[in-house]
Formats: sequence, structure tokens, C-alpha cells
Amino acid sequence: MTIRNSIQAMADEIAAYRRTLHENPQTAYEETFASNLVQEKLTQWGVPFEAGIAETGIVATITGQSDVSGKAIGLRADMDALDIVEDPRGKPHASKTEGKMHGCGHDGHTAMLLGAAKYLSENRNFDGRVHLIFQPAEEGAGGAHRMIAEGLFDRFPCDRVFAMHNWPRLKFGTIATCTGPVMAAADRFDITIKGAGCHAAQPHLCTDPIVIASQLVVALQTIASRYVSPMEPVVLSITNFNAGTGAFNVIPDDAVLSGTLRTFDTKVRADIIDKIIQMTSSVAQSYGGQGECIFEDGAYDPTVNDGAATQFCLDIAKSIVGDDNVDGNLTPTTGAEDFGAMLQKVPGCYIMMGQGVDDPASPYNQGLHTPRYDFNDDLIAQGIEYWVRVVEGSLPAQG
Repeated sequence: MTIRNSIQAMADEIAAYRRTLHENPQTAYEETFASNLVQEKLTQWGVPFEAGIAETGIVATITGQSDVSGKAIGLRADMDALDIVEDPRGKPHASKTEGKMHGCGHDGHTAMLLGAAKYLSENRNFDGRVHLIFQPAEEGAGGAHRMIAEGLFDRFPCDRVFAMHNWPRLKFGTIATCTGPVMAAADRFDITIKGAGCHAAQPHLCTDPIVIASQLVVALQTIASRYVSPMEPVVLSITNFNAGTGAFNVIPDDAVLSGTLRTFDTKVRADIIDKIIQMTSSVAQSYGGQGECIFEDGAYDPTVNDGAATQFCLDIAKSIVGDDNVDGNLTPTTGAEDFGAMLQKVPGCYIMMGQGVDDPASPYNQGLHTPRYDFNDDLIAQGIEYWVRVVEGSLPAQG
């Protein structure tokens, strides 16, 4: 692994900030601790920034030794935590906030981008501008969409935008991504079935919403298998089914379902959404009831990597960890990432940095969004090096 000495030398300092962030997790649009820490360090290092974008978001701008080209790129890190009770075993820096933890490594992402800010502000070996985007509310609350709506790319134009994520399923020292979709679109929906309840001993006198909803659950499972090409990845899951009061002898009036749809192709996504809405209504009507399906606003877009930007990032990765440790054909995951909204506006690339180790019980190997997970601080120097090379490679110094 090739990491410059000056970056390796700052790794312990940046790791200390990461652990402080881990101890003080906050969720969507409440990330004041992280936001204040970022602002404090940027101020200390003389890096200009604008705060208050999407409430707690920050964009810092560093100009190189020159700005002849007029080019600019964006580097993005997410700051929010999750509503999870942490398992603190072996973590002296465990969460101090009951019921919240950094269970996805956003503390590490923020720290690595902070480290890049420190290095780039001290060594401006590039031409142009880099915008460091510290984003709130990645975990389902639409932080990327909101930053964009508040003028992110109008106020801070970027020719390309980049992001990364730690990945426990990949070995430390490896980096992976792919051209095209790398993570899925994620849509959330709620379905209400209206029937007419009655005494459970006289079901012939009612329109049973539980029967209708049960038939609908089965019918919806045919969408992926019978309405979409088997070559097209689609996940449609019903995750909640609620009906009744708890009484054993009452058929209720209503049933409520909710679920998620995961797709990679925008046309397939739109077609399936229409099909779910249509099927909800028609199945309910066929049993004498009414059905309504509402898709929630703020859904995740698919994360789609630009071909040229991806090849550029793969080359950068190889220069750090070696050709044999870089995979340019990562199998896309049906997990979702709201960085996809930024890639809808500006071409760029999203990569996975492996953090797994040989010990299966290590918190670095635990799945994202689980209580025993922890970010691997050995990634910090590698992540800073990667960001610096992305900047210096995208915006080469003049002369």
C-alpha cells in the first residue's frame, strides 16, 4: 500500500476525531455535534466554508495553488448516525447516547474528509477548486436531495462528484466498484385496504380487509417474477402487515401494509410503481373493498457510476493498493445510498473500501447497521490518500 508519510503521520489525530464522533452520534438533521466539530477544525485550518445547508450540512471550498482551468470537483461524506442500541464490547469510544450509534461508519467518512481538508489546505498541489460536502441525513431522510434543493450545485458547481463507503464484506486493503448502477433505488410505500368489519363468527356479513390484504401480498410477489425480465434485478418486500385490535372475535374495517421496492433501472422502477398502485386497487375491488397505495417522497435514486469517472477512480485505487487488490466488477447491491441523487445531477463515482480483517468476531467484520459494528480506523490514512489523489488527478497542477 502506497501512502505518503505526511498523511500517515496525521492518521492518529484524525482517528481521534473519528472516535469522538462515534461517542456522540446524532441522527437526521440533528447532527450538531458533528457539524460543530467539522466547523471547528475547518476554522482552525483556515479552510473557508458555508454551514447551515440542509440545517447541519457544510460545504468547504479549497482552491489550489492556481485556478487557471476553472474546474471544480466535489467530495462528499455523510455525517448522520442510526437509531440502534450499540453493543459496546471492546469499544472504549462507544456511544454516549442511548439508542443511537454510528452503525454505518459515517463517523469514519466524516473524519477521512476532514483529514483530506487538512492535507489539501496545507499542500495545494492542484489547479482549480475542490468542494468538500459534509452531508446530513443520509439514512432515509433525504439529505442529498435537500442539499441539492437548497442550491448545492448551483452555489458550488462541480464537474464531477465522488463518494466512498467502508465495506465490512471486503478485506482491508481492497477497493471495489463498477461502472453503471452500484446501489439500488429504494422506494417506500404504504398500502391501506378498506373493508367493512363485523363479528368474526359472521364473516359473510363483512368485507374482510385481512383476506384482501393477504391476497394482495401474494399478488405483489408476482410482479418481479412475471412482469419484469428475469435479467433485471428487482426486490419487492412487504415488511409490515397491521390489522385488528387484538380481539380474537372481531374482523376489522381496515388493514395497513408497508414495504420497500429496490430497482436499478429507472424505467423498470417507474413501471413497477405503477403496477403496485394499479394492483392494490384492482385486488381490493375484486373482493369488494378499496385499496390505496402511496409512495413516500424522498426516495433514494439508484447510485449510477459514470464510466469515465469510474475508470479514473479505479486507476487511483490501483496506485494506492495495487492492481490485484482492486475490483472493477463489483456486484451491485440492493442496498441504497442517497449519493445517487448527486450522481443524477453531476457525473462521478462511488467506491467501496474494504475494512474486514481475519478475525470473524471483530467489529470491523460485522454488518452495517448492526449493534457490534465499528469503523476500522486503519482505513483513515488510505481514505485520505485516496481523496488527495482524486483531487490531484482530477485537477492537475499547472506548470
